[in-house]
Amino acid sequence: MQTIYGIHAVLEALKARGRAFQYVGVARNRSDEKLARIIADCRASGVPVRFLERYDLERLAQTDNHQGVVAVTAAKKYADLDDVLAARRGEHAFVLALDGVEDPHNLGAILRTADAAGCDGVILPERRAAGVTGAVAKVSAGASEHLTIARVTNIGRAIEEMKTKNIWVVGLDERGTKSYEQVDYRMDCALVLGAEGKGLHEHVRRHCDFLVSIPMLGQVASLNVSVAAGIVMYEMVRQRRAAGNAAQGKK
Repeated sequence: MQTIYGIHAVLEALKARGRAFQYVGVARNRSDEKLARIIADCRASGVPVRFLERYDLERLAQTDNHQGVVAVTAAKKYADLDDVLAARRGEHAFVLALDGVEDPHNLGAILRTADAAGCDGVILPERRAAGVTGAVAKVSAGASEHLTIARVTNIGRAIEEMKTKNIWVVGLDERGTKSYEQVDYRMDCALVLGAEGKGLHEHVRRHCDFLVSIPMLGQVASLNVSVAAGIVMYEMVRQRRAAGNAAQGKK
């Protein structure tokens, strides 16, 4: 079993119904509108509610940052690569592949932005990388429950499989010779980001069709991976929306 904690994370998990719930624990003697909504959603879905003392919630969540609610659930169900490729939301494929992001807070922030940007799905390696834990679900504000997320044994092989399906692969790396906004993202593409402080592994870099970087105008050589992910993903969104608006204007 796994725990999800935090108001938004639990609400979104109940909404998504992507995993089985054993019960939801709510702080005893605490009443507010958001917790009342969680209780109502649980009862509507047939999920048992237990009213617990705060120290019991801290024990379940293994943190005091639970906002008065902890859900005890089955573990996150990961998809496979084909599921990610089949989950297309728009005209062009938009896949995010993470080459070894290890910090749960970075992963959660990336997943939150990926969902907001309309990403089809996310690919994570099975080893030496964070998975979708309770901490990740909370930082993602529940976005992790709505995204199609696959775990693969080898990111390089997953990239090559995507390329056989005519998906272009853009790697974000500080050694990239193109600036990120110089690529035309109005195509089926996957964005690949490397681990914190390490960047892309060499064998992953070699599989990319494009290597791009974010210009750094100050003294620090790189950005936090979740910030960098947001910048490039929203450049993809900007270009695709501009193209769609232009097409609408011609009609």
